[in-house]
Amino acid sequence: MNGQHLSERVYPGSTGLLVSPLGVGAWAWGDRFIWGYGRDYGESDVHGAFQASLELGINFFDTAEIYGWGRSERLLGRFIREAGQPVVVATKFMPFPWRLRRKSLLNALQSSLNRLGLSQIDLYQIHSPLSIISIETWMAGLAEAVGAGLTRAAGVSNYNVEQTRRAHAALARRNVPLASNQVEYSLLHREPEHNGLMQTCRDLNITLIAYSPLGMGLLTGKYTPDNPPKGLRGRRTSAKFLANIQPLIGLLREMGAAHGGKTPPQVALNWVMCKGALPIPGAKNARQARENAGALGWRLSEDEVAALDAESKDL
Repeated sequence: MNGQHLSERVYPGSTGLLVSPLGVGAWAWGDRFIWGYGRDYGESDVHGAFQASLELGINFFDTAEIYGWGRSERLLGRFIREAGQPVVVATKFMPFPWRLRRKSLLNALQSSLNRLGLSQIDLYQIHSPLSIISIETWMAGLAEAVGAGLTRAAGVSNYNVEQTRRAHAALARRNVPLASNQVEYSLLHREPEHNGLMQTCRDLNITLIAYSPLGMGLLTGKYTPDNPPKGLRGRRTSAKFLANIQPLIGLLREMGAAHGGKTPPQVALNWVMCKGALPIPGAKNARQARENAGALGWRLSEDEVAALDAESKDL
């Protein structure tokens, strides 16, 4: 993705999928425990996020069977039917301990298709490597799903370097490319740069999809030691950490002003894209979707990227 205008479509991995360089993560669509769905926002709000994203050229939506325990998939499927225009849909299979056979993946995929109201997923991903079943077994299941036309592409999530290489090799033996690895990546979580995962993905032509690219909302600039996030996010975030990130938030504001009034989250998302990853920030309403889309159509300079690297290095 380096070197291109940050509004052009990209191809994940070696697939024929054509997606916007920024997508929408639908974790919050239906999730009550972490995000407060049904209390702070509801179906009409997330429908607005979907519509605004489409209007602004964003066509990639990522969900999972466990998001809202199926509610996210059902909502996304309903929105797609009502919109009547093509989108690229990614969802995920969770390898629960009781899922002991490859067939469980195919059964779960069919259930996701039913909730989404689709006959084919664009990108089906293994949600986690934590399983008593081997990576090779799950990759065989993904390859079977591709061969059966149930998904166009195969991906993984939260895999480390060694697990990614094993998954890539297992799929390659079946002539199926590993399209993507979805991991946490942001200015506040740069582990994929340091542990070799980002370079491995480049070497193997695997797209790194970045979830939580705004650090669970901490990079929006809304939160301070005196105004922490609500709920579980607030309990997991110390006042000291919120104080420590304020210089980074200030730099994001400064750079945004230099680019015609871009906001801290828009600059933070642009940084992720400049690094060659595909960010999928959440959007709970149309306003947030429009805010995210403001990261497209412009690009940080190499010096600005380096300055953000330096400011976030020790966080």
